Amino acid sequence: MIGNDWDNVLAEEYKKEYFLKIKELVRNEYKNKIIFPPANKVFYAFRETSYQNTKVVILGQDPYHGVGEANGLCFSVNEGINMPPSLKNIFKELYDDLGIVRTSTDLSDWAKSGVLLLNSVLTVEKDKPASHKFIGWEEFTDSVIKKLNEKMEPVVFILWGNFAKSKIKYITNPRHLVISSSHPSPFSVNYGFFGSKPFSKTNAFLKKNNLKEIEW
Repeated sequence: MIGNDWDNVLAEEYKKEYFLKIKELVRNEYKNKIIFPPANKVFYAFRETSYQNTKVVILGQDPYHGVGEANGLCFSVNEGINMPPSLKNIFKELYDDLGIVRTSTDLSDWAKSGVLLLNSVLTVEKDKPASHKFIGWEEFTDSVIKKLNEKMEPVVFILWGNFAKSKIKYITNPRHLVISSSHPSPFSVNYGFFGSKPFSKTNAFLKKNNLKEIEW
């Protein structure tokens, strides 16, 4: 389904009844409605960041619901699309933290370097945020987090906002690092996101564990 080691890691999940129901429901949704991201990008995060290569996980909620925005990576939008407010704030913190000026809104380079940009819900109907929240995706992506928790190699989990922080119960392996703060949205960015320095903290942890740092 994905085409790399995730297929082995998630083989049992693919067979479960809830996942088969998701596949059928989502297939029908794409036939009858406008659904984002494009069907070939639903599992894009997994294709770009294999299980073995995952060093960092950034957890989002569900895909952007505007035309042309969602590309299968959380917080990322296609080039040429107006930058969403949350992504603007992420880039502001990146500059304040590491002095990096980033303008490219497509975060696929982060994905290729080992950052799994995982939305908890993988699809959404046009102009209807959270419209696929209760179809079963969260059970699937929770299982992904649990599988990553089992990794022997250290992983950094970056949890922004209360929704992402609710997943901390699945991260029990002491090898891993959890970095959490408020969400980068304009409504909560001043309650702990700005100044949280997630990018430098991530690279310091990777370096300490003899892993290649992320080129943010």
